[in-house]
Amino acid sequence: MSPVMTKAPRKHPVAWNDARLVKDCLSGNEEAWSLLIDKYKALIYSIPVKYSLSQHEAADVFQSTCMELLVRLPQLREPRALPKWLMQVAHHECYRLKRMNQRVVSRDAELDLPEPETPAIAESLVQQTQEEQLLREAMTALTPQCRRLVELLFFETPSRPYTEVAAELGLAVGSIGFTRQKCIERLRRQLEQLGFC
Repeated sequence: MSPVMTKAPRKHPVAWNDARLVKDCLSGNEEAWSLLIDKYKALIYSIPVKYSLSQHEAADVFQSTCMELLVRLPQLREPRALPKWLMQVAHHECYRLKRMNQRVVSRDAELDLPEPETPAIAESLVQQTQEEQLLREAMTALTPQCRRLVELLFFETPSRPYTEVAAELGLAVGSIGFTRQKCIERLRRQLEQLGFC
């Protein structure tokens, strides 16, 4: 019996590991491309944010990084290296934009500034960005109620009182602590599965 190509229901990017996504992208699967970009868009955008680039410049970095991914994906030897590779490409694009802006300023001011050297990616920036990406992936694997609970309690500043959280989630105020504990445990297990130590 020959395999029949069917369009599987769209799964969340976490449901597909990078090896499968890369393999399917290379075979021309459009859904895999969408899932791959969806999985890593926050990671890519986080780099220009750290460089304090404008929204327009961040969009340029995102587009350039995605184009580089499209061109260079067949050369990727290890799919697990994809997040770090994407960060490096985005970093270089940010640096290129910053350098271009310096040239414009130097021409406007008629100063002859030396070309700055491209710095290596700071390991702390790489590690921080990787940890943020792992957290985003782990969060997407939570149930919608757990994800929202964690967002309300830990991602908002200031964090919301239990009464507001309970009202938004339709829970009893007394059950928030127990539910929070269960959700944090699920998040911890998900992070462990993703390799976060």
